[in-house]
Amino acid sequence: MFETEVPTEHILTAITELQSKYEADDFSFAIEQIAGGYQFLTKPAYQSSISILLKHQSQKRLSTAQLETLSIIAYKQPVTKTEVEQIRGVSCDYSIQKLLEKELITIKGKSDSIGRPILYGTSEKFMEYFGINSISDLPQPKDFTAEENQIGEAKD
Repeated sequence: MFETEVPTEHILTAITELQSKYEADDFSFAIEQIAGGYQFLTKPAYQSSISILLKHQSQKRLSTAQLETLSIIAYKQPVTKTEVEQIRGVSCDYSIQKLLEKELITIKGKSDSIGRPILYGTSEKFMEYFGINSISDLPQPKDFTAEENQIGEAKD
């Protein structure tokens, strides 16, 4: 009975129907595609109300050092700690340890270079945390314009 294979098209059709159903204002949640799967997520309009009701404390934010380290790993993966440190110019032991504890990065294997250092890459939890489906969804340098990244006003 449970060994029957269901065609992928039937599953996708059912998910699409459920997504349409939950778009109605009657529901405080929706089905979203994230990290190669689907999740029930609170609609943005209801998030603050639900957080208050649950007395939900917001997740601790990542420190600047952790964000920098995570960015390098995300864009350069698989990458060794030494390579990350060369880019950042400082030790990354603590940041990598914390990112591993938060399960935002994972060990992808070992490098073939001398000493066979550990290679790091992003995890499924990284995809969920940032709400993306794949690494290709990360913004590319061409997506940033000079005007957005400048501080102060331009000289005449």
